[in-house]
Amino acid sequence: MDPQAKRRLGKSGVELPLFGFGGAPLGELFVKVSDANAEVTLQAAWDEGVRYYDTAPWYGRGQSEHRLGRFLYRQPRGEFVLSTKVGRVLKAPPDPAAFDTGFWSGGLHFDHVFDYSYDGIMRAYEDCLQRLGMNRIDLLVIHDLDFQHHAVEPKVQAYLGQLIGGGWRALEELRRGGRIRAIGAGINELGMMPRFLDLFDMDFFLLALRYTLMEHDALEAELPYCQRRDVGIIIGGVFSSGITATGAVPGAKYNYANATPEVLDKVRRIQAVCGRHGVPLQAAALQFPFGHPSVTSVIPGAFRPDQVTANLGHFRHAIPEAFWQELQHERLIRAEAPLPASA
Repeated sequence: MDPQAKRRLGKSGVELPLFGFGGAPLGELFVKVSDANAEVTLQAAWDEGVRYYDTAPWYGRGQSEHRLGRFLYRQPRGEFVLSTKVGRVLKAPPDPAAFDTGFWSGGLHFDHVFDYSYDGIMRAYEDCLQRLGMNRIDLLVIHDLDFQHHAVEPKVQAYLGQLIGGGWRALEELRRGGRIRAIGAGINELGMMPRFLDLFDMDFFLLALRYTLMEHDALEAELPYCQRRDVGIIIGGVFSSGITATGAVPGAKYNYANATPEVLDKVRRIQAVCGRHGVPLQAAALQFPFGHPSVTSVIPGAFRPDQVTANLGHFRHAIPEAFWQELQHERLIRAEAPLPASA
């Protein structure tokens, strides 16, 4: 596949490259990353022709946005597409000496509060501009309004109420005024996409982990609903947080937890099919989502230049249709899953 080829992002009219850069690792997700390493990684992506970059205030509590912004402000603004996220506002902690970075290996020392109100969305948007050093953002994503982060229906409903009561008006004002080009929502679990679609005029979803080589349940309801509404899909977590990049090795991660014996067995079976067809597992993971017509881009992250180069090489790897057909025959992907070769 050609990483620089473009697809339209739903009804937004925005043309996105098939391959983008996910900025979470630059916020030091699990691994410490120096400023120098972040810089050379982004330079490698740019030199390879990557022109879509995604980040968020949550990634390293502002660090990913700062690092992407320092690099991208030196590039011609008309040559790249930039997405970031709203829903959290960063604030100084009450006790800086006792600050806990949580699961971020480093990052900046800021607390956050969830705020999906009109003022919260506008504050978050303006803060993003400052951290990025940009005066406009292309794609703005409602971040983490789901059960994974808010746990119970009353909290989810309360934050949806903020969005209904004013946050969505802020997003529409930004879109209507040309300050953003499209509105999306970052989704980590099934069940929330239909709720968003029933309430709001969404342009796209950034769907993390839920439509990958390993997981296809989104085909049952979510993706058909998006297709009917002409809502685009950007795929995050395309390696299922690690296992389809590393293979079935000891300690492999699947959806941010240690892979179970059942998951390891499935990956070994997929790897066996890969071996018979000369297809790298990583290539299969990166290319599988593009069978679906709603999928616009994948955004694998990286924190070293060689990771960028390897991902692009796997993305360009030619995969025979017989490979996908064998995966279906072996029931390793769903029979109804649309295949990339026939997209």
